[in-house]
Amino acid sequence: MHTGYAYSVSVSVRCGLLALLERADMHGYQLRTAFEQTVGETWPLNIGQVYTTLSRLERDGLVEVVDRAGEPGRIVYRLTEGGRAELDRWFRTPIVPTDRPRDELAVKIALALHTPGVNVAAVLEAQRAATLANLRELTRRKASAEQAGDDAWLIVHDLMIFRAEAELRWLDHSDARVAARKARGH
Repeated sequence: MHTGYAYSVSVSVRCGLLALLERADMHGYQLRTAFEQTVGETWPLNIGQVYTTLSRLERDGLVEVVDRAGEPGRIVYRLTEGGRAELDRWFRTPIVPTDRPRDELAVKIALALHTPGVNVAAVLEAQRAATLANLRELTRRKASAEQAGDDAWLIVHDLMIFRAEAELRWLDHSDARVAARKARGH
């Protein structure tokens, strides 16, 4: 049985905010900006999500309020010892895929295969074009990160580029499988 974290958006945001508070005390807007800058603006956060997460972190004793008297609406938060322990646990625990991945693209293709009248090759080609466009944009962003010398952005962009390349390989593989299926008369 796996006892570590499964990949989760909420865990990543939660622990991302804890990691940022390890750097310095901050209010929600500062945390949002720092999070987006750290991950190369590849994961925009809704400010409401930041404040909801901060409320939960405070409730769980992982952060505490430092100052409510600053600018209106600018509550400054600080990491607690419990927050440091949670952050340390997160950094030491590998991220593993869940045992029931929910990949919208895989579901879309699987359903297209079994839905009458759907041109699966066209669905795959449309996705391939979108993935190639995304890959070009990621490559452009990575060049900017290289010029800025920002290792955090470079690491995030490398992962996103590798995933886009893997998706292209999977699309090619799926296209070949669909073509072979069609050739067999299915």
